[in-house]
Amino acid sequence: MPVQSVLFGLVLAAALTLFGRSALRLIGYLRIGKAENRFDRIGERIGVVLKIAFGQSKLLREPVAGLLHFMIFWGFVILLSAIVESVLEGLAPGASFAFLGPLYPPLVFLQDLIGGLVILSVVTSILRRLIAPPKRLQVEGHAKWDAILILGLILTVMVTMFGQNATRTILHPSFADGARFLSSPLGAMFAGMDTGSVGVWYGIFFWAHMLAVLGFLNYLPYSKHLHVLTSVPNVYFTNLEPRGALKPINLADETATKFGATDVDDLSWKQLFNGYTCTECGRCTASCPANTTGKLLNPRKVFVDIRARTMEKAPLAGVAADTAPAEVQEVLGHQLLDNFITEQELWACTTCMACVQECPVMIEHVDAIVELRRGLVLNESRFPDELKVTFSNLERNFTPWNFSHSSRADWAQGLDVPVMANVRTADVLFWVGCAGSYDARYQKVSRAFVQLMTMAGVNFAILGNEEKCNGDPARRMGNEYLAQTLMTDNIATLNGYGVKKIVVTCPHCLQSLGKEYRQFGGAYEVVHHATFLEQLVKEGKLTLRPQAQGTITFHDPCYLGRYNGEYDAPRELIAAANGSQPVEMRRSHDKSFCCGAGGGRMWMEEREGKRVNIERTEEALGVKPDVIGTGCPFCMTMLTDGIKEKGAAEQVAVKDIAELLLEAVEPPARA
Repeated sequence: MPVQSVLFGLVLAAALTLFGRSALRLIGYLRIGKAENRFDRIGERIGVVLKIAFGQSKLLREPVAGLLHFMIFWGFVILLSAIVESVLEGLAPGASFAFLGPLYPPLVFLQDLIGGLVILSVVTSILRRLIAPPKRLQVEGHAKWDAILILGLILTVMVTMFGQNATRTILHPSFADGARFLSSPLGAMFAGMDTGSVGVWYGIFFWAHMLAVLGFLNYLPYSKHLHVLTSVPNVYFTNLEPRGALKPINLADETATKFGATDVDDLSWKQLFNGYTCTECGRCTASCPANTTGKLLNPRKVFVDIRARTMEKAPLAGVAADTAPAEVQEVLGHQLLDNFITEQELWACTTCMACVQECPVMIEHVDAIVELRRGLVLNESRFPDELKVTFSNLERNFTPWNFSHSSRADWAQGLDVPVMANVRTADVLFWVGCAGSYDARYQKVSRAFVQLMTMAGVNFAILGNEEKCNGDPARRMGNEYLAQTLMTDNIATLNGYGVKKIVVTCPHCLQSLGKEYRQFGGAYEVVHHATFLEQLVKEGKLTLRPQAQGTITFHDPCYLGRYNGEYDAPRELIAAANGSQPVEMRRSHDKSFCCGAGGGRMWMEEREGKRVNIERTEEALGVKPDVIGTGCPFCMTMLTDGIKEKGAAEQVAVKDIAELLLEAVEPPARA
């Protein structure tokens, strides 16, 4: 065996051994996290990988950066064949994939094509970062030079690959076989040299190429670009449960000494793996309503901090604090909360899911934030002062507001609304919700929706005073104990009546009743009133006479859109009621900007930066609407307040879908 092959074999073995040790170290660190089953439903997981990882569907939401990344990613996938071919040739001179026969020319053509596109993409990416980086990358602590180094290594791999192929076309003319349309012309630069000199250049390019590849491989486990290795597995291990449904805590576990999370070993191994996988691209932060309006919360930082704390604590697993050196004791005395992530950051989150929607590698930001909130509330009773009143109201009145539970059905006076305790059964249960029951403005929505169902001949009923808060506010605010108490009480009531189908006017009720009650034995078909009304119109149970109300824009509620995927029904109803399509805001559909009330923020003061609802109101006013339509009580409150603050209450109205439809419905003919 040639000396060069032996030397290369030793270098390859050393590089792979070092990489294997680094990989095992990182995998070992994950063991400090809690167990979580992400190994089921293999077929579905493969489908997600094909769509998100290989199809790059999330990255392509941002066309320029997405296309650049698409070409770099697929360049790596396709050019793996070229790297493997180089490895084979290093071990056995002259070895290649030529045995593929007629498949070989298309393969080498593709290698040249993709290699050229990758070089173009990398150079563009480097210039973009140096000259005009996107705003989301212009932040303190962003790994700018680490990114430049990674891009430089990729460029080195590509340039040396072309150098290797170009010299090989001179040494072995049959190697090109007419398919290497870029390498062959480059080979002309070496055509005037003697064979020995060309061989020397080939050796230089070969070793430079392989050392760059092996160096790149071994640098990644220590780089902030570890995601190059972990992104595809992270997408594979994505959460396949109903979107946005929080994981329940087993409060009956008598062995539990802590609920929620205060440090990385309270999180699951998958949440720690999310930390490994964060690309620090900033898409989550750029879409975050809290960060956009000047709050301390930075979703990217949350997972950078999780990764940093994992790297700090995991190597010390099993070390006894009382016998450890002082510097080790100091590290062991740290925790994720306070030392890395502050409660101020956590309480700024509106749980709008924009971060999760935009993340190209399927990181689950909201779950981790709520888990840390649980740690604050359940273990340390640390939460904003105003939440003391909210929690107290939920415990005593079964609503976040200070209203008597006995008045929960007073909104329905004069409408002859059936109550389940009296009728015992109905085709549809109308879950009114706390806002629909107590908020003076949203009571009008409840009344409008009831009138529409009555006109359509729907057999419905309400729970009246048997209905309690669905538990969503308490759960998102980290008070899992209170949330589960409310949820199990409601489930007992619903199951007692044998309820099968529920319609709601609040997307937060939709999420909780439809997805999270199943965790505790409450399985129901739950639909939002926009979806329900659209079906009534399609079935001809409601006849519309369009009433022009001017320009209408629709604000997509986060819990209706990003959480539950309903974007079309509200718009179709607006078009049918108004006679024209709604005018879209710049951020709409799954890019919609939050109103600022989710995640319990409805009951918290906004003391940092610009108010989120003002940011959204200004965007809405920018399209010069006569009406802002919505389908959520929280959004209605926040937008109404915003309109008042901007002095536009006389010119612009905020209306729910049900109200817009009621104004356009044809009254049923009298018998």
